[in-house]
Amino acid sequence: MWLHILYIIAFTIVAFLAVGNLIRSMLTLGLESQRELTNIINGSGNNPAAAGTVRRQPMPTHPEMLDADGKVINEPLLVMRSMSVEDAREQLDAIYRSSPGGESSNPSDEDS
Repeated sequence: MWLHILYIIAFTIVAFLAVGNLIRSMLTLGLESQRELTNIINGSGNNPAAAGTVRRQPMPTHPEMLDADGKVINEPLLVMRSMSVEDAREQLDAIYRSSPGGESSNPSDEDS
């Protein structure tokens, strides 16, 4: 009984910490975006306090989005061609038939 109560209390504490961290992160993100928006509107050249700051360019988070020189790739990374349902069914049937448990490798199915 006491173990259950201890578990509930520990879970409640962890839940409150997680929610508090989420709210803190959202507030930080909101304040930072408002600060960047204010710097863009005011212009960093006209604002003496912001004159010494270096304006950051948003960098992609994944290295796959950059070419060998470190510049952002502006072309699609994945191009898919559309296919009909019948084509997809034929390809899946071919994969099934070529698999070890498929129709063509099972001689008992061919007799019937």
